[in-house]
Amino acid sequence: MTAKDTLEAAITAQGDVVRKLKSAATKDKAKINEEVQKLLALKEQLKQLTVDGDGEGEAKASPAGTDAGPPGNRNLSLKTPKGTRDYGPEAMALRQRVLDQVVSVFRKHGAETIDTPVFELKEVLTGKYGEDSKLIYDLKDQGGEILALRYDLTVPFARYVGMGNVFNIKRYHIAKVYRRDNPQITRGRYREFYQCDFDIAGTYDPMLPDAECVKVVCEILSTVGVGAYVVKLNHRKLLDGMFEACGVPADKFRTACSSVDKLDKTPWEEVRREMVEEKGLSEETVGRIGEYVTLHGGRELVDRLAADDKLKAIPGAMEGLEDMRLLLQYCEIFQIADRVTFDLSLARGLDYYTGVIYEAVLLGGGGGGGADQQEEEITVGSVAGGGRYDNLVGMFNPKRKQVPCVGVSIGVERLFSIIEARVAGKTRTNETEVYVASAHKGLHLKRLEILNQLWAAGVKAEHSYKLNPKLLAQLQHCEEYQIPYAIVLGDGELSRGVVKLREIATRKEEEVPLDSFIEELRRRLSAA
Repeated sequence: MTAKDTLEAAITAQGDVVRKLKSAATKDKAKINEEVQKLLALKEQLKQLTVDGDGEGEAKASPAGTDAGPPGNRNLSLKTPKGTRDYGPEAMALRQRVLDQVVSVFRKHGAETIDTPVFELKEVLTGKYGEDSKLIYDLKDQGGEILALRYDLTVPFARYVGMGNVFNIKRYHIAKVYRRDNPQITRGRYREFYQCDFDIAGTYDPMLPDAECVKVVCEILSTVGVGAYVVKLNHRKLLDGMFEACGVPADKFRTACSSVDKLDKTPWEEVRREMVEEKGLSEETVGRIGEYVTLHGGRELVDRLAADDKLKAIPGAMEGLEDMRLLLQYCEIFQIADRVTFDLSLARGLDYYTGVIYEAVLLGGGGGGGADQQEEEITVGSVAGGGRYDNLVGMFNPKRKQVPCVGVSIGVERLFSIIEARVAGKTRTNETEVYVASAHKGLHLKRLEILNQLWAAGVKAEHSYKLNPKLLAQLQHCEEYQIPYAIVLGDGELSRGVVKLREIATRKEEEVPLDSFIEELRRRLSAA
């Protein structure tokens, strides 16, 4: 039995385990998610095995008498670094489609794009990410500047705005970032990954830019089609006010915030224990926090909290609630009220947030793709996040001038994981519109002439790189790569001033004049 056969058998067996757990009278969600993770990991192994070789699971030996490579590489284990992966043509076609959809939404909202270096001065990045600063990739000191790979796109953007004295800009930025995190490939969590950021910098009236950022998130998730989702909303000033009302010392607001931020994936009891045993908060204080962080709702929750005697005594909390009231009103006007929820458990642990914060989370059961697909959505979880950061730019401005900013980051790697898992059948990996084929020998020069005419006319075309390819092989290439049309050249047709235009899907052929075949091809492509 080959390694591929073994993996396929294991996948079948693990699938049976998952189905039994789902059909059980008493459902243990934690156990189901654990077994689903095992199933997804097996599928990822099979996918990697298929990419790496022929499924036999063994490295092919070098032919006798040949050198296997440079002496230092004889025993090199070829693999991508931990937390990274290669992307073949099909995966890249899907990724490009998703990125195009994301960019179209950004541009629809009037954003322009920028780029920044993949590495920054280490001092630019430090002190911005709270407890996550330990995940920054430091670059080895080469006797010059102390550098680190960028952790996100927000801090480099703030540095760009502050350094360049930019006082208002609406920008998007799509680029790779790097985190020394514990990778979970099946959940779309890598150490090298793309972020798609949309930010609005400038002094504007309250909640207008913030509401548009939430609208952008909803449009992207709906356009990409990842199933049911909800955008959680909260406010940093309200969080700080809540901590103050509960008796948390001011110097422990941020550390308490980082604990609350874990509630989306950690039970309250574990978070409570961490806050008491590791963060040094009293049982009474943590108990009060627990009463607040379990609350979620809409405008009615704003009214309820506004009437809370403890919060009413804290001006910052009241400011946060007024912002939330306005934001929820704008969300109703943007017709996304059913997609958002005011959730006091949302904390977002990054130190630079100062106002509204939000996070988009996929809900299990969306997308209509069956039980396995629903479980994959559950395991992916958060797919976008962001908020307001009004004090970050001033850190990089020589005159300490602040430029208020609000933005969102789309977790496209997680979206890619969902789309890849759903795809059934072969994905088209090229955009070729027509293939120039020859019916017999001696026509490669004419093929090149026709090909050049097509390229000059802006038509996406290709041909065989063999002088005398077999016609059947050329047509099979068209079918395999889903090329819609082929132009077939033959001496008889050329002598009459025509070529055959073949529709690959139906295999219908029609003779068209040599002097107008491009116009006919364009007409058919437009009609399709």
